[in-house]
Amino acid sequence: MTRIPSKAEILDWISAHPTQTSKRDIAKAFGIKGADRIDLKRLLKELEAEGHLQKRNKTYRDPEQLPPVTVLLIKAPDENGDLYAQPLEWHGEGIEPIVLVVTTPAGPALGQGDRILARLSKVEGSDHHYEARIIRRIGVNPKRVIGIFRKGAEGGRIVPIDKSSSNEWIVLEDAIQGAKDGELVEAEQAGPKGRMGLPRARVINRLGDPSAPKAVSLIAIHQHGIPDDFPNKVVAEADAAKPMGLSGREDLRDMPLITIDPADARDHDDACYAEADSDPKNPGGHIIWVAIADVAAYVTTGSELDREARKRGNSSYFPDRVVPMLPDRLSGDLCSLHEGVPRPCLAVRMQLDAEGNKLSHRFVRGLMRSQASLHYAEVQDAMDGQVTDRTEHFLDPVIKPLYAAYAALKKARAKREPLDLDLPERKIVLSDSGQVTSVAFRDRLDAHKLIEEFMILANVAAAETLIKKRSPLLFRVHEEPAPEKLESLRETAMAAGFPLAKGQVLQTKHLNALLNGAAGTDDAELINISTLRSMQQAYYTPENFGHFGLALRNYAHFTSPIRRYADLIVHRSLVSAHGWGDDGLQPAEIERLEETATHISETERRSMIAERDTTDRYLASYLSERVGTEFTGRISGIARFGAFVKMDETGADGLVPVRTIGREFFHFDAEAGTLMGADTGFTISLGQRVTVRLTQAAPVTGGLELELLSIEDADLPKGGFGGGGGKGGGRRRSPAGHTAKRKSSRSKHKTAKVKRKVERNKRR
Repeated sequence: MTRIPSKAEILDWISAHPTQTSKRDIAKAFGIKGADRIDLKRLLKELEAEGHLQKRNKTYRDPEQLPPVTVLLIKAPDENGDLYAQPLEWHGEGIEPIVLVVTTPAGPALGQGDRILARLSKVEGSDHHYEARIIRRIGVNPKRVIGIFRKGAEGGRIVPIDKSSSNEWIVLEDAIQGAKDGELVEAEQAGPKGRMGLPRARVINRLGDPSAPKAVSLIAIHQHGIPDDFPNKVVAEADAAKPMGLSGREDLRDMPLITIDPADARDHDDACYAEADSDPKNPGGHIIWVAIADVAAYVTTGSELDREARKRGNSSYFPDRVVPMLPDRLSGDLCSLHEGVPRPCLAVRMQLDAEGNKLSHRFVRGLMRSQASLHYAEVQDAMDGQVTDRTEHFLDPVIKPLYAAYAALKKARAKREPLDLDLPERKIVLSDSGQVTSVAFRDRLDAHKLIEEFMILANVAAAETLIKKRSPLLFRVHEEPAPEKLESLRETAMAAGFPLAKGQVLQTKHLNALLNGAAGTDDAELINISTLRSMQQAYYTPENFGHFGLALRNYAHFTSPIRRYADLIVHRSLVSAHGWGDDGLQPAEIERLEETATHISETERRSMIAERDTTDRYLASYLSERVGTEFTGRISGIARFGAFVKMDETGADGLVPVRTIGREFFHFDAEAGTLMGADTGFTISLGQRVTVRLTQAAPVTGGLELELLSIEDADLPKGGFGGGGGKGGGRRRSPAGHTAKRKSSRSKHKTAKVKRKVERNKRR
């Protein structure tokens, strides 16, 4: 009888011969033949069950070791230019092996994010565990998915958390990466569609319990690819930074500059001060100072900090965390204008007349010391007569002059007429454990508006100075609405009984007239939402196309360099234009301004979407305990598959699937933005008041499903054709015999619509 090797001997063989690990190879190595193979098979099964071995494609290997040939993800080069890689088939429980990629001049040029097939060899006595020699590059940037892993018999599936994705993903046993059932994972496409036509995926990151309260923002961060860890070399560079003194700067330390921010602000990048103008030629005028953290002095072109800041583009803000553009040593310390601490700054002095028109301005590079770090509510309370020990000292010399200057700026704003939308912002309040305790709408105080107007004025001054000095910069551009969107807004306004004339050059004052006409009516929210949807998205560009929404010809971002890379570019340009030092805008930066503008416009949109998705998930979590509750709201969107409703209480948006509405087929009119019943002519359109019942809330995806109960306080009609309520819903065709009936219904509907509009106008 052949001697059966011990488990230790089998493991030693597999470790020493990583390319000969099939059951046949092991049997041959130990001379095992015939019936004795049954005992070998039993031992291998036991080793697999105990976690010592993992079966993969009929071969066995130690899960704590990497296979000899594997797929690697290339990381960013280190400070020495060496390339390291992440093994995508690491299944061990310990520390992930460090893999150094050995490159040759004849090999492919590799960059961060590339995937390679490589042959590995173990290395002893080094700071890395394996060396990888490239076999071939196998492609870059495969499609990624964030979802819930569901364990199966031969691997599992991933259920995506993205509301727009309906497909599950198949995960084979060798691509699980140790993921547990119900765990949140990040995966990437691993090959063509498998059985049942589903795509295949490979788990690359395990993100933990999806029901954990603080996983909500983590989901969005990973889903949208927002970098949330600073490389060691970036942190080291930030930690090496030192406070700066007065050398080469104007001394502003005795000026009573203060910061006014939200109560929970983590950084302070802008301070302000105002006083009456003492110039007799400017009676009733004001002097405003706005001082901004001098981030350019710390984050210089080409540094590790600069590369990381540009990569991120901006900070991202979530209810439970901030993903900053700069490490905390800068964003929360050296660049933050803390109370009583000297800080370098770029400041602008602006002279206003009594009507709020800017007469002149000049920039300085200075050293300031904030006299107080106040928040909006306490400043507003002080002006309203609720003075505290903290604000009493600043009320007369600082706060009242700020409001006096703001009163003048309001006059200039009224003449300029920027777009005046009334769209309240939601505020999600979390407990210490991350649970949603309340959802409300943020207060909009005069203190908020004051700071906003001061920052806008400083941004204008920065743009005007750099234009005058012919210094390159990034403008903040907002173009006027596209003709087709404007026409859609005009049709919506006219259907609601409000005019928006054609044949004129559109100005914000025309839109404000529309908004003011609708204010206080049932259609106010519809008109505000429709106006917002007609707008183009603002972006960054080296070319000046003006800012339509603010009604400004010249506009740039200057006031938030801690959290926006665009502002840092403007700061550097101001440094160069004034000859303040060698840390200004460099020629290489100027050459790629267009590329930078495109990149940071994209990172800004990425953050906006991630922040919106996080808010949706928190709202779904908050409402998940109120399934079955009735809510009031308005129709905020129409699609072929249903109607979106914005609920009054929380501002959350939910979907009413078309298949659940009535008992008839509904026609979708994309141009008019309506769903119309084939039998009754019953029409669902934007802005209608509705009552709905919450039927489903999915915190992981942020999805809310609603049942429509009534529109404009009227019950839903019962259609004669049972298509709408069936499985096909609005996607099914109605029988040809109903064509005439539908035309008749449309005619009746149009007549009824005209009658309703006339009645509304009479009531006005």
